[in-house]
Amino acid sequence: MDLASILAATGNFSKANKLGEGGFGPVYRGVLSGGSEIAVKRLSARSRQGAAEFRNEVELIAKLQHRNLVRLLGWCAERDEKLLVYEYLPNRSLDAFLFDPRKRRHLGWSTRQNIIHGIARGMLYLHEDSLLKVVHRDLKASNVLLDVKMNPKISDFGMAKIFKDESGGINNTGRVVGTYGYMAPEVALEGVFSVKSDVFSFGVLLLEILSGQRNGALYLEEHHQSLIRGAWRLWIEDHAVEFMDPSLSRSFSREEAWRCYHVGLLCVQEDPDVRPTMSSVLLMLISDHMKLPEPAKPPLFAKLRSIPSPPALPLTARTGSRAPPHSINDVTITTIEPR
Repeated sequence: MDLASILAATGNFSKANKLGEGGFGPVYRGVLSGGSEIAVKRLSARSRQGAAEFRNEVELIAKLQHRNLVRLLGWCAERDEKLLVYEYLPNRSLDAFLFDPRKRRHLGWSTRQNIIHGIARGMLYLHEDSLLKVVHRDLKASNVLLDVKMNPKISDFGMAKIFKDESGGINNTGRVVGTYGYMAPEVALEGVFSVKSDVFSFGVLLLEILSGQRNGALYLEEHHQSLIRGAWRLWIEDHAVEFMDPSLSRSFSREEAWRCYHVGLLCVQEDPDVRPTMSSVLLMLISDHMKLPEPAKPPLFAKLRSIPSPPALPLTARTGSRAPPHSINDVTITTIEPR
């Protein structure tokens, strides 16, 4: 799309049209000459994401079509501008509802369940059903957008990776990317990602949707443990109801909620080999009769595993590259256990 049309649609990126800002840069609402509403992501000069992430998102998302993925309408690279143009979703991102004490009252049980199932279907498409085998690597509440009917759409593919084979197997990038709090321990500590690291992020997000609380510094400060460890403790003590968001006023199906809770704990197990695949996750969520295995204790976050010596320096520091492109969010690494 040409720059002139985008400038006209957004009022020359006016402050009145600014919707928010992420790791890529600011996002603006716009209206094209034909009346269609759009959302424009503008690469910031200060952004830790750059030309590679911009190109990755354009080339990747243009090939993906699913009702639970945000739709890319166009892109622009003129002068010093790099712009991504998406469909406009009026309810913006899930985190704007989920972590706001007033707005999350609009997220009743049926709406939350629909959001959970929709995200699971979108992730299953990325991992197994699309022509490309994709690991998202930054699934979180702020990267799930909501349409006018509160249906979820996964967004932000700047950090996604494509697997050439069918396995979606393990890879080591040498760069730690993602968001602390949603990041699987093998990613945070070793830079190793796979479809199972996406499953871990999905599990964290599922538990956040159930509790209405963020797996971040505030929860850690109040409860002296991460959200996922708190969820596991209440589960094994048979106090699961205490974990559920009070704004639901216990107006939910206990059987459905406990199944979601159980699946979330299976997804955040420390060992990636015992985490379910997204196809198993969706089956467990929608099946009334499937017997679920007992979840193992989630990671303390973070406990050191087998990391090449010396463990004190991150991979990027040893290679002399620039700082790793983490998305902006609360840091939830709590206790580091020395080897």
